[in-house]
Amino acid sequence: MNVERAGRRALHHVEVAVLVVIAIATVIAILQEIATMVSAMWVGLADLLLLFIFLEVLAMVGIYLRSGRLPVRLPIYIAIVALARYVIIDMKDMDVWELIAVTAGVLILAGAVLVLRYGHVRLPYDDEGRMTPGIEDDPAKERDVPKGRYGSDR
Repeated sequence: MNVERAGRRALHHVEVAVLVVIAIATVIAILQEIATMVSAMWVGLADLLLLFIFLEVLAMVGIYLRSGRLPVRLPIYIAIVALARYVIIDMKDMDVWELIAVTAGVLILAGAVLVLRYGHVRLPYDDEGRMTPGIEDDPAKERDVPKGRYGSDR
């Protein structure tokens, strides 16, 4: 058992170290983007979306450090914003089929978020992945479940 516990502890330390590196690299990228905007004396929508992506990465790192769990929807949101930024930057150079493909990608990702949200609301689970008893049997009990910041998030 000591070997297993030492392995888990080592893995945890590696995870934290990599998350710290990701956070530091993201802050450096934010500062570089701000410096680029200041030197150009111009801020475009693509710049703001890039900063938003950086902030979402920092939020994801913070959530992972606090809870030890990676929220599945956050990377999907980041991907949607990244695709929107791609369209905004390269729209003039895109042909119709490429634009349709990117749009389909956004729709697929949005559909994935809806499926995840539906599953989270209709099939609640505890921290270890087990179904929460009673709620799935009686939809009226769902109203008694405490709601988080975004509606049904806990």
